[in-house]
Amino acid sequence: MTRSLGVAVVGFGWMGHAHTRAYLRARHHYPDLAVVPHLVTVADPEPGRASSAAAQYGFATATTDWRDLLTDPRVEAVSVTAPNFLHREIGAAVAESGRHLWIEKPVGLTGDDARAVAGAATRAGVRSTVGFNYRAAPAVAEARTLIAGGAIGRVTSARFRFFSDYAAHPDGALSWRFTRSHGGSGVLGDLASHAVDLARHLLGDIDSLVADTTTVIAERPTVTGAASHFSRADGPPGPVENEDHLNALLRFTSGARGVLEASRVAVGEQNTYGFEVHGTTGALAWDFRRMGELSVSTGADYQSQSYRTVFAGPEHGDFGAFQPGAGIAMSYDDTKVIEAAGFLRSIAEGKPHGPTLDDAVAAATILDAMLDSVRTGAWVTLSR
Repeated sequence: MTRSLGVAVVGFGWMGHAHTRAYLRARHHYPDLAVVPHLVTVADPEPGRASSAAAQYGFATATTDWRDLLTDPRVEAVSVTAPNFLHREIGAAVAESGRHLWIEKPVGLTGDDARAVAGAATRAGVRSTVGFNYRAAPAVAEARTLIAGGAIGRVTSARFRFFSDYAAHPDGALSWRFTRSHGGSGVLGDLASHAVDLARHLLGDIDSLVADTTTVIAERPTVTGAASHFSRADGPPGPVENEDHLNALLRFTSGARGVLEASRVAVGEQNTYGFEVHGTTGALAWDFRRMGELSVSTGADYQSQSYRTVFAGPEHGDFGAFQPGAGIAMSYDDTKVIEAAGFLRSIAEGKPHGPTLDDAVAAATILDAMLDSVRTGAWVTLSR
């Protein structure tokens, strides 16, 4: 027995498209879903954007004011894909209205913002999930299984690296992402939040850390209207107010050590996202650009023990919902379909499936600690 679930999307940049496509595809890949989404309304303040989205995807209505969704009885669940500075206001309001919430990371600009949204969802008793989609990759799911099962022995060290060149060009537009009030901590909220979530997902809690950041491009040309990650501009220069690059050393509660790096200005790097995990008897490595491959070194040789490539297949994570055999490529959008299916299952079953607002709070708290470390130049211990 299935029932229809009215959904809305707030904010219709690239991620609004990704959420909408995920809703439309969810039942194609998960035919057993007990709730089936249908597109009710889309909200975006940019002139013409919401109406274009409605025409393209089949939303019943469109609006420029997201508050309209809160009184629409057709809307039972909301995706929040608006800019970071709006996450707290919109996310908390959606939850307080009794609607289920799928919200993009980092869930605001600070740990306090994430805690406010999580608290609102808890008090309202609604289900939620967060856009930490890299953990949904089947090869990452297999990595977690191997680590938990002791396949590489006791984890000793790890490296998490999220490098991109989307802001490397000096003519890249001074969009909201580069202002403290709207984009928060820059590359920390944008890319390092994903790296922190993967670190916690694979290796558990972080006990303490020390961090360093820098802003590589101090000024950018201003722009009028909406701008994407990759937009160029030629307006008068304005100051970049947040961080371009992060380095951090981590100590996990397990005793493992880690390095976490993130950059939005890494020339030569296009979505170089991934990790390397070393244990006492083996190692694992994953690169998002080869999403369906996991490099694995296991055995009892210790030395001269090379990696082999494991191709994700139906036995790994949610791969079987998309392809019948190992080695067939999956895509970024597929990870959002996995995320959507988890969200819908959580609504149907009343229990979490996938990353939760608690995960967002944990990641945001770690990012705050990194900023504290940058200010003081000292190691910061995370309270538990």
